[in-house]
Amino acid sequence: MDTKDFERRISDTIKKLSNPVSYQSVCHEHKQGQPLPSINKLKGIIDLVREILFPGYFGNTSLKNHATQHYMGVYIDKLTQLLSKEILAGICFACDDKQRITLEEHKQLAKEKTLSFIEHLPEIRRQLVTDVEATFINDPAAPNVGEIIFAYPGIRAITNYRIAHKLLQLEVPLIPRFISEMAHGQTGIDIHPRAQIGENFTIDHGTGVVIGSTCIIGNNVKIYQGVTLGAKSFPLDDNGNPIKGIPRHPIVEDNVVIYSGATILGRITIGKNSVIGGNVWVTNSLPANSRVIQSQPKESGFNYGAGI
Repeated sequence: MDTKDFERRISDTIKKLSNPVSYQSVCHEHKQGQPLPSINKLKGIIDLVREILFPGYFGNTSLKNHATQHYMGVYIDKLTQLLSKEILAGICFACDDKQRITLEEHKQLAKEKTLSFIEHLPEIRRQLVTDVEATFINDPAAPNVGEIIFAYPGIRAITNYRIAHKLLQLEVPLIPRFISEMAHGQTGIDIHPRAQIGENFTIDHGTGVVIGSTCIIGNNVKIYQGVTLGAKSFPLDDNGNPIKGIPRHPIVEDNVVIYSGATILGRITIGKNSVIGGNVWVTNSLPANSRVIQSQPKESGFNYGAGI
């Protein structure tokens, strides 16, 4: 290939990529002066929040009782600055030109949402304490709560979920989904930030768990790896488009255990104190105290391959 042919092909490709018709449905028109969300910055923010929620476990600071309040002040001040910028970026990204809102108004809104989130951190920590304690009680392999906080993917995913869920409640756009997808990528656990999850929640092992956006999960629920709490179907509008926002995922009541590989689909209710066995498929509501398991396998003996 000669130089002219190389340059011609590159030039043709640039023209195709620059054609508005090719990118009009996947292009974001960035306005000058408005920040864009940064996944890398959000990773740092989540690490900082994790350090605040679990003092002494993460980061480089060795906390002592007499210095805790000082360091918490430093962390919160840093979090206020970093988070408000990312929330602002999310607000700007989602803003419609028709709203006619100035950048200064966006900044004030981001500051208010940041403050509301920070005020909720003690409650998030309280919820996570119940999750850690439930995981410790439910896992005989756990030697102490420290190992759970440090190493268990379930707690990492639940932590991200509880952070993202609160931001979503505060109507912060885009950022909550970024945060939940961080945990998804790190742990293989996919929890939509809009799901409603009670206290004392345990995810054992966790890889492959999926919890849909309209799920409602009660207190003291334990699920294992490969569990799907998903939608059975997607109702369409008159134009054939999926109808957004309607409840389509399961309700799991208090004290339910769901074993590995179970698939529970649709807006059904799993009654309290129920046990769902591994690799079962559930699409109908179950009353309280239900037990759902696979039928017993049938064993057959064959001589010299006969019957295979």
